[in-house]
Amino acid sequence: MPKIWSVTELVREVGLVMEERAEFRNCWISGELSNFKNHRPSGHWYFTIKDPTASLRGIMFRSRAERVRFTPLDGMKILARGNIRMYERDGNVQFYAEDMQPSGLGELYLAFEQLKQKLWAEGLFAEEQKKPIPRVPRRVGIVTSPTGAAVRDILQVMARRHPRISWILAPAAVQGEAAPREIARAIANLNRLGGIDVLIVGRGGGSLEELWAFNTEEVARAIQASEIPVISAVGHETDVTIADYAADLRAPTPSAAAELAVPLLRDLQAEIDQQLAQLSATMRRHLEHKRQSLAYWSARAPLQDPRWRIDRNRQQLENLGERLQENLTRFITDKNGILHILAAKLHLLSPLAVLGRGYSLTYAPDGKLVRSEGQIHIADTVKVRLHDGGLTCKVLAKEKNDEKSGTGVSNRDDL
Repeated sequence: MPKIWSVTELVREVGLVMEERAEFRNCWISGELSNFKNHRPSGHWYFTIKDPTASLRGIMFRSRAERVRFTPLDGMKILARGNIRMYERDGNVQFYAEDMQPSGLGELYLAFEQLKQKLWAEGLFAEEQKKPIPRVPRRVGIVTSPTGAAVRDILQVMARRHPRISWILAPAAVQGEAAPREIARAIANLNRLGGIDVLIVGRGGGSLEELWAFNTEEVARAIQASEIPVISAVGHETDVTIADYAADLRAPTPSAAAELAVPLLRDLQAEIDQQLAQLSATMRRHLEHKRQSLAYWSARAPLQDPRWRIDRNRQQLENLGERLQENLTRFITDKNGILHILAAKLHLLSPLAVLGRGYSLTYAPDGKLVRSEGQIHIADTVKVRLHDGGLTCKVLAKEKNDEKSGTGVSNRDDL
């Protein structure tokens, strides 16, 4: 038996199937607007989008509706972006709009949004990549049409604010198929030229189609690749282009770009005057402090009588000399005492000291000290060293100690 669905089950199941379809999320739809209603209490928009053969109910919540830059009207051709879902209570497919644009700009706006999201994801618009605009540029590069109103406005503002700053124009078409290529080439040429501190890239106001060259990837990447800081100056204040996102600074108009790039000469002169005044005041305070210090030390004895310092140094030298003499005497005395002690120790170890106690030294005929009776023969002549002199003796007999008994054994020859 086939399954019998309840209405709720069937509607919910269809809704789940629709939610699983990726193409129904964040999709674009074009058609004619009808039954438009701005619900005043909530601020939500309710409407129908239709074409000759079908219609689709839609809603845009207040948080999204407040961002739309035009007033929707019945019969208006629109392009809208949003999600398609099932509204279960009524069993109707409904479009939940996130954004809305007039259909005349629909294709261009879609291309603009897609490129913006792509470059944003690449980090091309990241704030940390923005280069600072120099405060006082020496030369300004301008990329725009040589015949447009924008270049005249820029030059007039620059001449009024600071006539001494030089500029160079890199002419380029600012609308048409060739415009993106010429703008990108002009930016690259000024970078190769060198000696330029800031670039102004832009044009005067116009329709979205006329400004489209500044919504191209080629121009955005040329601006981002520029080593020179870039100020974008495209259209009027309400015109926002891809070039504005890629530039280091956005100006609402070309004239405003010149004001941002070039400081007022009188402001610079006033600032220099103020800094000179501060420098002079600082120098005066510094000199006054040194003058007071000099007066203080001039009143002191060392500067009033220079001989005072000489006498003081001489006295210090004499004191140091006396201390040196005392220390040297003490050192010598200490060393003499040490020498006496060492001499006494050496004297105790000297053989002469032993002789003074009644001992003597005997030397064999060959001059060697006699240590054993075996070194001497009977009738040898030996020398005897006494404490106070010496003797020359002839050996008449030898006597050898008996190690066991301790008695001597005589060996005598009668001469």
